[in-house]
Amino acid sequence: MAEVKKNILTEEGLKALEDELQDLKLNRRKEVAQKIKEARELGDLSENAEYDAAKEEQRDIELRIEEIDKILKNAELVTDDDVDSSVINIGCTVRIKDLEYDEELEYKIVGSTEANSLKGKISNESPVGKALIGAKVGQKVEVETPAGIIVYKILEITKN
Repeated sequence: MAEVKKNILTEEGLKALEDELQDLKLNRRKEVAQKIKEARELGDLSENAEYDAAKEEQRDIELRIEEIDKILKNAELVTDDDVDSSVINIGCTVRIKDLEYDEELEYKIVGSTEANSLKGKISNESPVGKALIGAKVGQKVEVETPAGIIVYKILEITKN
C-alpha cells in the first residue's frame, strides 16, 4: 500500500484551513443552496444559466471541502516550539541575499499545502526551500534552477 503523504502545516496554516472549511460548510453551502432555489423558481432548468452556474459553484465548494478534509486528515503540525531558529526548517522565516543580484529576500518556509509565493511563503519541497533547509546564518547555499545555479547567503533566521 502506498504511503500517505503528510501535509506539513504551521499553526497559522492550520487555522486558515480550519476557518476556510468552517466558512464553506456554514456559509457558502447555504448561499449556493439559496441561489439554486431561486434559479429553480425561474422555471425551465434546461435553459437556466443561473441554475447551471449555481450547481457548478456548489460542485466547486464540495470539492474544496473534500480537499481540505483530506489535507487536515493527514496534517502534521509544526509548532513554534518545534522550530529551532539556529537552523532553517519548516515554520521559520529566513532573510537571504541573492549574491549575483545583490538583492535581499525574505521567505517563510512552509509545507507545500501552505506555499504561496505572492505572500512570501515557499514550500520546503521547492528547489529554494530544499536548498535552504538545514542551512545556518552566514552559510551560502546553491539552488539549481532552469536558468542556472543561484547562490544565496543566509542573513537571518527567525521563528514566526
